[in-house]
Amino acid sequence: MKTIKKSGLLLFLIGLTIFTGTIFTGSFSLTSDEFGSFIKEKNYKNELIKDELQKAVVTSENINIFEFSSRVRNAYKVSNEHYEALINKYDSEKNWTKKGEQYQYKIYGKPHSLSFELAKIAGAGFAAENPILMWFLTFGLGILGALLFIIPDVILLGKPGIKNNGIFLNAATNRGWIGWFAFVFLVGFYILLYFYPDYIVNWVYLVDSISESINGNLASQWFLYGFLYCIVMTVMAVRMYIKYRHNKYQILRTTSVLFFQIVFAFLIPEILVRFEKPWYDFKNAFPLDYDFFFKWNLDELLSSGGFGLFILFWGVVLTIVVVPVMVYFFGKRWYCSWVCGCGGLAETLGDPYRQLSSKTLLSWKAERIIIHSVLIVVLVMTGFALYTFFSGDDQVMGIKTQSIQDIYGFLIGAIFAGVIGTGFYPIFGNRVWCRFGCPLAAYLGFVQRFKSRFRITTNGGQCISCGNCSTYCEQGIDVRAYAQKGENIVRSSCVGCGICSAVCPRGVLKLENGPEKGRINPTDILLGNDVDLMKLVNDKN
Repeated sequence: MKTIKKSGLLLFLIGLTIFTGTIFTGSFSLTSDEFGSFIKEKNYKNELIKDELQKAVVTSENINIFEFSSRVRNAYKVSNEHYEALINKYDSEKNWTKKGEQYQYKIYGKPHSLSFELAKIAGAGFAAENPILMWFLTFGLGILGALLFIIPDVILLGKPGIKNNGIFLNAATNRGWIGWFAFVFLVGFYILLYFYPDYIVNWVYLVDSISESINGNLASQWFLYGFLYCIVMTVMAVRMYIKYRHNKYQILRTTSVLFFQIVFAFLIPEILVRFEKPWYDFKNAFPLDYDFFFKWNLDELLSSGGFGLFILFWGVVLTIVVVPVMVYFFGKRWYCSWVCGCGGLAETLGDPYRQLSSKTLLSWKAERIIIHSVLIVVLVMTGFALYTFFSGDDQVMGIKTQSIQDIYGFLIGAIFAGVIGTGFYPIFGNRVWCRFGCPLAAYLGFVQRFKSRFRITTNGGQCISCGNCSTYCEQGIDVRAYAQKGENIVRSSCVGCGICSAVCPRGVLKLENGPEKGRINPTDILLGNDVDLMKLVNDKN
């Protein structure tokens, strides 16, 4: 069995190496006809950008993707700087007619996205010309190798159950060199995905045929990400099934997040695109879906007829009715641990790193400040967005709504939720985003803390202080401290993953949805958990 695991690891590393190396292969250039078709499709009236782009990409040179991208970005930069100077000139002269004319020549949009579009057309080489073979040499070998590494654990782990054996001595699970390698790779991947998608165009070629079969279009970097997301979750779900095979709750929970990711977050939205409907993830609730009330999204939904209005209606009902009602009956676990795609990746890919979450008091204080600050920013930003949508203005109190949206999208949507939220798994644990940044988690947690039937009950008389529960808590809760005192665990941050219960050797912890009465312990007051004293006295009476 150990030989099989080693062989699987070797195959996985070979697939990963080929996948990474694919970035550096191929050549990129356009013919005059291809370039003409692109300009016609974009309907560029700007003669300068046409000339600059033609000089950059219509060439007989064999240029790599890095040089190609640099040339394209520079062409857009030169053109926009030229017309921006004219706009400023006519603005200072108060020549509004001329100023308005120059705006039509500026190229709006992110340079890396435009560069990606050109690169998709311009690419040539082994990956572009042999995508199916390359898929098997990358995705195929990676999947096969990972499964061969994971499946023998059914036998090697022996009797079902979790023991804290050497978890802090392993280089992969305690910030050793393997953990740091995983950290660098994940952070690098997210930086490329968000900011340099043109660099990974060879990866996108590998899933073009899959994209066409589902949504009828060639793949984008976001289709690649969604597909890769589902693959990683599926493979790591197998690991979860093996590791937690003694616990039915974990088996069902893992199956649930896998189902909602593959069907609701990936397949249904892509199939909707095939039928010329808006791309929409029906489980993605505001304020996690922070751009739901942005003007461009509302315009798209309102222009999509009855189906768009249904999405708009569902999005509002999901946020203000479904979410709080479900939290009342089941706690935030119904979403964070059973439905959410972010939580699904954290519970599968991130499971090996859950013990790395900080349990310090400082982290808890920082968590409360940061996550609620993000929620406040989202709500203010949404208020601005709705005001500008209905009023037709582009700013509120002199602040441009678009600027706030761009800043939030960059700092929170990309850096926090993506680069840090997932890339930092191997260093800071698997729920960095959920614990410190997710505005929906803050909303769910607020309801759970003050109006929910969910709690984790404890039997202090059975606790042997092994510490497994606190070690494996991904949210940084010192579960053992509650267990030793026999106190119910009622915390805003608890996502109800149930791992603390799964790893407890004595059955001390139990996840329950009971009556509100008796949910809070009197000693919570001494712990500073902001309990309403009069309500507590009335409940006890």
